[in-house]
Amino acid sequence: MAQQPPDSAAPGRAVPRPGPPPAGAPLPRPPAAGNPGPGKAADVADASKWGRVDADGTVFVRSRDGSQRRVGQWPGADTAEALTLYVHRFEGLAVEVDLLERRVRQGALAPDDARTAVAHLRSTIVDAQAVGDLERLAERLDALTPVLVEQQDQRRAARQAKQDRARQAKEAIVAEAETLATSNDWRAGAERLSELMDTWKSQTRIDKPTDDALWHRFSSARSAYSRRRKQHFAQQNEQRKESRAIKAKLAAEAETFADSTDWGATAGRFRDLMGAWKAAGSAARRDEEELWKRFRTAQDTFFSARDAANAEVDSQFAANAEVKRAVLAEAEALVPVTDLAGAKVAFRGLAERWEVAGKVPRDQMRELEGRMRAVESALRAAEEDRWRRNNPEARARAAATVEQLETLLTDLRTKADRAEAAGDAKRLAEARDAIEARESWLEQARLALADFTPTP
Repeated sequence: MAQQPPDSAAPGRAVPRPGPPPAGAPLPRPPAAGNPGPGKAADVADASKWGRVDADGTVFVRSRDGSQRRVGQWPGADTAEALTLYVHRFEGLAVEVDLLERRVRQGALAPDDARTAVAHLRSTIVDAQAVGDLERLAERLDALTPVLVEQQDQRRAARQAKQDRARQAKEAIVAEAETLATSNDWRAGAERLSELMDTWKSQTRIDKPTDDALWHRFSSARSAYSRRRKQHFAQQNEQRKESRAIKAKLAAEAETFADSTDWGATAGRFRDLMGAWKAAGSAARRDEEELWKRFRTAQDTFFSARDAANAEVDSQFAANAEVKRAVLAEAEALVPVTDLAGAKVAFRGLAERWEVAGKVPRDQMRELEGRMRAVESALRAAEEDRWRRNNPEARARAAATVEQLETLLTDLRTKADRAEAAGDAKRLAEARDAIEARESWLEQARLALADFTPTP
């Protein structure tokens, strides 16, 4: 039984043998003049020259070498109608070639996928039940082979370049991670390693041996950093526990001293406690704030009470300060010392009155004590100067020095007279230089001797 000619041929599938159209079905019509249908016009124009129909309706397609191949049969059909059907099938194949060419040249298909599509379509064209220049369509497909080779080379080069960039990026990631592995920046370092991990994941996978080796280094660096970081925080946690225990004891001790009225000893103890507090290190933030509040409260309580007590005492000592200022006025009138014996007697009386006057406000103590010590120092200096002037041994040494220089000058003047008489200019000059120097020494020695003259 003869096959019915299909309405159209599915792209890439074998075209069935044609038969007469079903009863009542309209016959296929050739394309309108000037519109050869889909595909390239040069491939479909006058396509009928590539085929013929026998008297029994058998349709043949011709090759360029003149050979013929049976492509179908349509008994009883008009020759033009039969050819038109198979020309349309050729046009459909030409459309497929057009589309595949366009997709290949535009790079819409991967080279391997494109090569498979070309091979499949070419095998379809070789045995196609269609009339037209099938060899031309096959040649157009064959012409895509060098295009695919070039595209494959380009993709291979691009893939290699991408892998090179990925390798360089991963090497940089590993190098930075290994640097971070030895750092002590626990917060920023952890954040940066996390960023490096995200960057690593975004990189293209490279060849397995290199990728595995780089990953091993990167993973080892991250593990080393994490291990050191955990150890650091574990040690820090232990240290904070120890600090908390120490500071809890210090706060408790400070609270026992808060109400003390032993101002001097307790103030010293608070200074010791503060030194121990600073040396204890930091506890956890919450514990640190709570313990410091306790310690500070106790400290403030004590020193506020001490300041209040000192203020009350200072008000009582203000009158004493006025008495001492009056004593100071009399003491400072003794300076400069002109009568040492009288000044010493007067100062002894003033010193007794000074002691009897009692304590003064703390903020005036340094000034008043300093002025009194200055008067005492002036008296002591005057006494030392008087002793120096009356020291018999020192006066004897000064007198001997004067006598020795006078004798030496006498000898030098004699030598100068002899050199001048002899006309010896060199010896005369030397003698005069020596005389000039010794005269200066003698003047100083006489002044020193004069200092030892007893004052009346």
